[in-house]
Amino acid sequence: MAAALGPSGWWQRWRRRLSAWDGSRMLLLLLLLGSGQGPRRVWAGQTFEYLKREHSLSKPYQGVGTGSSSLWNLMGNAMVMTQYIRLTPDMQSKQGALWNRVPCFLRDWELQVHFKIHGQGKKNLHGDGLAIWYTKDRMQPGPVFGNMDKFVGLGVFVDTYPNEEKQQERVFPYISAMVNNGSLSYDHERDGRPTELGGCTAIVRNLHYDTFLVIRYVKRHLTIMMDIDGKHEWRDCIEVPGVRLPRGYYFGTSSITGDLSDNHDVISLKLFELTVERTPEEEKLHRDVFLPSVDNMKLPEMTAPLPPLGGLALFLIVFFSLVFSVFAIVIGIILYNKWQEQSRKRFY
Repeated sequence: MAAALGPSGWWQRWRRRLSAWDGSRMLLLLLLLGSGQGPRRVWAGQTFEYLKREHSLSKPYQGVGTGSSSLWNLMGNAMVMTQYIRLTPDMQSKQGALWNRVPCFLRDWELQVHFKIHGQGKKNLHGDGLAIWYTKDRMQPGPVFGNMDKFVGLGVFVDTYPNEEKQQERVFPYISAMVNNGSLSYDHERDGRPTELGGCTAIVRNLHYDTFLVIRYVKRHLTIMMDIDGKHEWRDCIEVPGVRLPRGYYFGTSSITGDLSDNHDVISLKLFELTVERTPEEEKLHRDVFLPSVDNMKLPEMTAPLPPLGGLALFLIVFFSLVFSVFAIVIGIILYNKWQEQSRKRFY
């Protein structure tokens, strides 16, 4: 059971709160944990319910493949192994991804990612890292850690190589997050700084214990934490209020290597639904949105491309343009003739 619950360190937090609970709540908690229906964590007004396999992935990786019947699709150089899914091997110029086929319509959720980055490269001679996605589009290869640029949604990046040579204050590997409405490009030369929501250093390469990342989205509040010290406790990394993400997007993870490389492995992806109580005022504020945004952060507005004109529409435009031109010429001739007549009368 401990393996299913993960290394979140919530039990330590529970022990600090159990003294304030009465016996009936403690009994309910124990019944929930021992019911065999998947772990449910009830505290601080939130219920964490372990979802079934439509949004989660773990060994032995059933339902993973390239066909339309698979719940998770592989792309590029990604491969299913017995103990992990390798997005990219420790080889140059590789690119791979893993995408959920089922869109997520949960309102509040928590995604726990068990991953491993390792390879033969020494200090600053490895790359490039991996990304976790919650985006409108899926299976779109591109330059942003193996995914398309100008994506729509949320990207969380575990960047292992510093491209900006002049910077000194940031230590890599580095975790950062970005919300995009499709109008922004990820700046590789500056390691995504112009568009990041926040970040933290995360020494995750070549460790001999498990490494985890959690992305929590509750009441428009985005929180990213990590467990990379082997202590089975979450450590804060990023916290951003006012993040507005539409429902119906897809979860995925991707990686890319260039001149430098690493093994980028995903061991599991576990999604939890968070049932949160909301006041009537919060219900009004937390209505569904149709485009990602962040409060107090100006994103360039997207202009929808004009649909291509059909044959009939193009013919009508050309026809009426010609009619208008002929009409304008006729009116011009009439006005010119009247002007000439008036000029002659002035001379007589």
